Amino acid sequence: MSAVVELKNIEKRFGDVNALEGINITINKNEWVSIMGPSGSGKTTLLNILSLMDNPTDGEYLFNGEDVSGFDETKQLLFRREKIGLIFQQFHLIPYLTALENVMLAQYYHSATDEEDARAALAKVGLSHRLTHRPSQLSGGEQQRLCIARALINDPEVLLADEPTGNLDEKNERVIFELFFKLKAEGKTIISITHNRELGALGDRVVLLHHGRQISHHHHSHHKHHHGKTEGDIQ
Repeated sequence: MSAVVELKNIEKRFGDVNALEGINITINKNEWVSIMGPSGSGKTTLLNILSLMDNPTDGEYLFNGEDVSGFDETKQLLFRREKIGLIFQQFHLIPYLTALENVMLAQYYHSATDEEDARAALAKVGLSHRLTHRPSQLSGGEQQRLCIARALINDPEVLLADEPTGNLDEKNERVIFELFFKLKAEGKTIISITHNRELGALGDRVVLLHHGRQISHHHHSHHKHHHGKTEGDIQ
């Protein structure tokens, strides 16, 4: 097993507040890890560190064995573009561009705009029939799938999803769950940050945070597609 992400004794302080304390997480290639916890548990701080939006106060963040926590702004940008596909709860779509253009925008920064790749990414998430639609013409579920297509375009090693079903109804939630299963089957490593128990239960294991500390770490030995109602969210 090769570790893609290794967090070693990660600390994050904001003044006197310890947002994260002694976090140690190793995520192997092609693993799906859910990071869960109530509001204020440090999930967002951890997301920002994993995506290099923020640096830890202390500790090491290794990505494929390389310490990335000290990267300068240019290297951070390249890292976010090429290594990690970010999927946010707030869709961050450009309202006046079509679905195809929104996906190609991610490539435009990558300097290899290729409409075929963008079409293929949209086909993968089941949006081939929506290429010319603008975000306002798409449902919430379609907008989230558009974000996933955009995250896939540069073929990142890791997909980092922040509450990817937070704004969706149950039917659209299932579509996203199935899509994640498909991406994992294709070899992607997935980190989902959520307080939705059903989403959390789908991963290979769960890391539970509370007040900036890891309080438990358990593996799921089997995969089932859940068709019942969600048990409710951790508040």
